[in-house]
Amino acid sequence: MSDKAVTLTTANWLSEVEQSPLPVLVDFSATWCPPCRAIAPTIDALAEEFRGRVKVGTIDVDAEPVIAERYQVRAMPTLLILDRGRVLDQRLGAAPPDVLRAFLQQHAPAAVSA
Repeated sequence: MSDKAVTLTTANWLSEVEQSPLPVLVDFSATWCPPCRAIAPTIDALAEEFRGRVKVGTIDVDAEPVIAERYQVRAMPTLLILDRGRVLDQRLGAAPPDVLRAFLQQHAPAAVSA
């Protein structure tokens, strides 16, 4: 699991995902899943890189099976980009950092210049 992404649960799903003004990248993972552990550092890096443009969260499918079932998550890791709870895009399985960055970039609002 990620250290810098928001930990998502049934209790905070509404406020963190469905009511988020930003798109949300949700990493559906499990503690026993080696590919999930392998991409955790990338998920952390994306959370920092896209802060203020995309919210990045992780959810443990074993701890939160109702949400995993709602989104028909059957394999881990599954990455969904959600807009107010609606699926915009999905990616199954682990991928290199540049592939995951490009996946997220497609849905990230442009950065505001200072």
